[in-house]
Amino acid sequence: MAVASLDRKLSVLILHGPNLNLLGLREPGIYGVSTLAQIDTRAIELGRSLGVEVTPLQSNHEGVLVDTIHAARDCHDGIIVNAGAYTHTSIAIRDAIAAVQIPTVEVHLSNIYKRETFRHHSYLAPIVVGQISGFGAYSYELGLQALIAHLREGTANAGDRSRG
Repeated sequence: MAVASLDRKLSVLILHGPNLNLLGLREPGIYGVSTLAQIDTRAIELGRSLGVEVTPLQSNHEGVLVDTIHAARDCHDGIIVNAGAYTHTSIAIRDAIAAVQIPTVEVHLSNIYKRETFRHHSYLAPIVVGQISGFGAYSYELGLQALIAHLREGTANAGDRSRG
């Protein structure tokens, strides 16, 4: 896992799961009209304004998401993940996040608890720092702000412990 230091810019990976490449076209009444490119641009700009490097990646393939999570150990301090439908089905993505031990925030555009019953269960929720859902495209920005605060608090606390 990458370790944040006070002299190095934090790095956050944003992972988008299946069908999120169709945002803006796919069921806009549920997912909104923002495109994935617009969400990524806003997250990158927010990260820049907060002194954090943001790297987005979208894949419809579970293995690509798992491989990307594994690779994140060497270069990212935190992960924002919207695993899409894999949230409710993928033990592999859950296990990858647990294995790398990188602080992760789960986000969803819609409120998954107001939708079909099968969407109420998240394999990721028990192992992530927190979950944000129901705020449309702003879920990513809220998740990013929360993750950055969590990472910076952890870095400050780690510094306090080292002075001990």
